[in-house]
Formats: sequence, C-alpha cells, structure tokens
Amino acid sequence: MALSFFGGVHPNDNKTYARDVAVQEFPEPDIVVIPMSQHIGAPCKPLVKKNDLVKKGQKIGDNQGLCVPVHASVSGKVKSVEAKAHSSGTTMMSVVIENDHLGTLDESIQPRTQEEVDALTPEELINIIREAGIVGMGGASFPTHVKLSGGIGKVDTIIVNAGECEPYITSDDRLCREMPNELISGIKIVMKILGLKEAHIGIEDNKPEAIRSLKANVADSGVIVDVLPAMYPQGAEKQLIQAVTGRQVPSGGLPAAVGCAVFNAATCKAIHDAVYEGMPLIKRIVTVSGDILMEPKNLMVPIGTSYNDLIEACGHSENPYKVLNGGPMMGAAQYDLSVPTIKACNAITVLGKKNKYSVEDSQCIRCGKCIDVCPMRLMPVLMYKALYTGDPEEMKATNMMDCIECGCCAYNCPACVPLVLAFRSGKQRIRDAAAAAAKK
Repeated sequence: MALSFFGGVHPNDNKTYARDVAVQEFPEPDIVVIPMSQHIGAPCKPLVKKNDLVKKGQKIGDNQGLCVPVHASVSGKVKSVEAKAHSSGTTMMSVVIENDHLGTLDESIQPRTQEEVDALTPEELINIIREAGIVGMGGASFPTHVKLSGGIGKVDTIIVNAGECEPYITSDDRLCREMPNELISGIKIVMKILGLKEAHIGIEDNKPEAIRSLKANVADSGVIVDVLPAMYPQGAEKQLIQAVTGRQVPSGGLPAAVGCAVFNAATCKAIHDAVYEGMPLIKRIVTVSGDILMEPKNLMVPIGTSYNDLIEACGHSENPYKVLNGGPMMGAAQYDLSVPTIKACNAITVLGKKNKYSVEDSQCIRCGKCIDVCPMRLMPVLMYKALYTGDPEEMKATNMMDCIECGCCAYNCPACVPLVLAFRSGKQRIRDAAAAAAKK
C-alpha cells in the first residue's frame, strides 16, 4: 500500500454470518420483474409487449445515449409491461415474465474460443460488453462500456475493487474464492481494451482465503494482488485509488483525472461471461445476511427475483425491523419487499429490532466527531448547518457535492443525527437549483 486514506471507521464487519457459505444457485422463480432502468443514464425502452414469448438472455429493452440493454433472465411469456416498485424507492417501467422453466437460451448466446477472443479488437470487445448490459456491479451501476471507452489513452492504472468493506456483505469474497480464473480472465480483457500490461486487485486483509485464492491464480497474468488493511470505506473509489497508488482524485474529478480506472470484481467476472460465454448480465451473486436470518446465504440470483423470495429462502426468527438494498452503512432501506434484484444489488441485509438506533428530535452537539472520520476531509457539522438555511449556494460552498455518502459521520455521531439522509437531500437541492438555473 502506498498510502492510507484519511478518516474512516472500524465497524463490526458481521461477515461471519455468510462468509463461509459457498455460493448456491437460487432456483429460478415463477415470476421475474425486469426493470428498464438498472444503470445510470436513460432508461431502456421495452422491446417486447404483453403475451410475447421470450428466451433466456434475449434483449428485452434498450435505448440510445448513456444506456445499456436489459435481458430476460428466464424464458417464458411476458405477463405485462408496467410500472413496478423499484429498489431506488420509486416505480420503474418493467417487463414481468412468467417463467416456463424450460431455460430456452436465445440464439444470440454463442460461446467463443480463446483464438476467437484473441482476434477481437478493443472496439469489438467494448461493443460486446455494451450489448451484454454490463454496469458497475458494486452499487454505482455506471455503464462499463462508457468507462472503458473514455479510459483509452488516458488510464495508466487499472484497479479492481475487491475490498468489500461494507459490513455483512461477502459476495465478492466468495467470488474471489470460488471463481478466481473467471475474475482474472475478465481483468485481462480490461487490460487488453485499455492497452495495459498490469492491473491491481485491491482487497482487505480480513479475507485471507480470498487472498490465497487470487494469489494462486495470478501467475503470468500481469495482475497484482494488493492486500490493504481493513477499514471502512476502503472500497470507496477515491479511497481505494489513494490506498493503492498514493494519488488523490481532485474535488469534483473522476479517477481518469489521475490516470486510474476502477472496476468492481463482479463486473470483471461479468465481462468474462459476456466475452467467452456470450452470456449477458442476467444473474449475479447476492449476499442475503442479517442478525435475524436463520440461514444467511450467498446466492447466484437471476435478475428480477424479488427480495421476498430471497429472504424467505433464508428464513427469519422475527419480523425484520429494516431490510436494506446493500449493507448497513450505505444501503437503502426498502418499503416494499416485492422489489426485484437488479444488476447493482450485491446484498440484501435483514436486520432485527435490536439494530434500531435513533432518538427523537436529534440535535447536533458540535462535538466534531464527524469531522475526524470523514474520508473526504469534509466538515459534516458545517454541511448540516448549511442545510437549515435552505440556500443551495451555501450548501454547495461546504463542498457537499464531494460527499460520497459513506455514512462514517452518522456512524460516529453520538447524537444519532441522520446525516447521510440530510446530505442526500441537500445534494438533490443543489442539483435541482442547477437544473432550474440552466433553464433560464
């Protein structure tokens, strides 16, 4: 490690619940709901209609611009095309498919030999990745083909994020343990596209089995395993870049500004599947964990499977107090468990009532503990104060837009002030004000 990042916290990682549970194939459900938006950018337009027959892996939605297609994760009949609940807290136009349980593959899915892959140009590989609907699978959901296209000629360092610093989540840990060859194969494709001979995997030292698995399989690949001390938010993009390279991404800047490109481990595995197997992104590993689950699991889940199905497969000892898309630090609480699993969902965390940490009418006591742990070197106490003014310019002046919403401040707050929720609201106000100004 070149340098550590500023701030951060050491929450109980609670990974023992699912860490040693091997990935299991989750049975295809009778109904899947495929949202037309599972990425940053323009939502897809449905390419199918009610009563159409679809095959597994068939493209069922696409659009122009910043967009990636979506595909059917099962074969069967389109039951409806309608707005359905989405894990973002909104509703989203979705294709509802009634599974025929035949698993009929679309004709477009054609595996490639090593010789055929070697003959592909970077442009052809990027197009394959785009058509496979691959996005950042660590939670960001940015279209991968756009990041690759923009990095050609600008990036000199590839970093694969296997840090997985969020408590409870073990999906990338199991991926590194059980599928290292596919992961490294995907990384080599990224190296070919960007014209580089070397790449780094950043992984925390609390995953010894995954580290051993990776090191045993990286020989002569040009892939270097960088073991980093466990600290939250080690897996955040800017903090990972600083830990691996010592470079600091400037305020408002992207990793490419310092010559870096960061890809999630699951994203790289999906790249391998698309290029070698011809398989679009229609399933992923999801950790279903929490203190009240009877059998926490790591599941290979078809996209579109409901949270309810996954939680019931694990069983629970009491009614959940909170269910999160993701982990307890950055995850979004869900109001409807019929929402479907999407490409960026790496975990569903199910918490009991003992995890209820809140106070009525919480008030900041100006202790400054939030400042000590902010990995972006911001001053959350001043950001929170600026929110009360309602002035977007004053909020912007506190560098609120640089907040990565990691939750370190809220975790360290003795007054239990809901800081992350407040800053998300403030950032939206800033964006709304900028949009309104642009229309004038």
